Amino acid sequence: MTFSGKTYWLVGASEGLGRELAKLLAAEGARLILSARNEDRLRSLADELGGAEVIPLDVTDLEAVRAAAAKAGEIDGLIYNAGAYEPMRATEWQSDAALTMCEVNFMGAMRVLGEVVPRLVRAGQGDITLVGSLAGYSGLPASVGYSASKAGVVSIAETMRHDLRGSGVTVRVVNPGFIRTRLTEKNSFKMPMLMEPEEAAARVLKAMGRKRFRTDFPAPFSWAIRLLDYLPDILVYRGG
Repeated sequence: MTFSGKTYWLVGASEGLGRELAKLLAAEGARLILSARNEDRLRSLADELGGAEVIPLDVTDLEAVRAAAAKAGEIDGLIYNAGAYEPMRATEWQSDAALTMCEVNFMGAMRVLGEVVPRLVRAGQGDITLVGSLAGYSGLPASVGYSASKAGVVSIAETMRHDLRGSGVTVRVVNPGFIRTRLTEKNSFKMPMLMEPEEAAARVLKAMGRKRFRTDFPAPFSWAIRLLDYLPDILVYRGG
């Protein structure tokens, strides 16, 4: 698959994985539309890339999403990478933070997809990449809001994979593990196989060049997470 000359709307482009992915796509000759809440960071990225369209966007605002999608116009592909994260145990539940994670990570994706998917279906072609997380496969400790919202991303990707077969629209979900960003800096625990954003972005770009639906990384950490689904509850929740 070639990216040159194609237009990609990258939602969640201002920092970390999204920022590095924008650089890689630009180097491949893609035309980029960059969205996130921080307009200053988006414009600095656009300047660094030598040009890209900037559409500041709060994905929790439906009218703002509709306006941004209209401004983006015809696109060849969408990458949804917007994310919010706060480490949180159920014993220390913070309702506002938990709801923000759900609004940004999952409902934000639903708002953007609701504007983009019908357009791509009508065109009979397009490419959708959803950035989920390995945390979306299992309810993990200290992950109130985050695991649930990322599970929603994985689920809607799976549904679209069924429904969009034969439509000309390709959909994929990419589930990374821990990436060194301003979000994971909040973690006080050891993060297995922590990746730099540049490495993670290269993995996402490689996944986008394939027809493969699901890409989980890094191995073997991703294998360990998926194994939890097959273990009996008495082992997973021992002591509970």
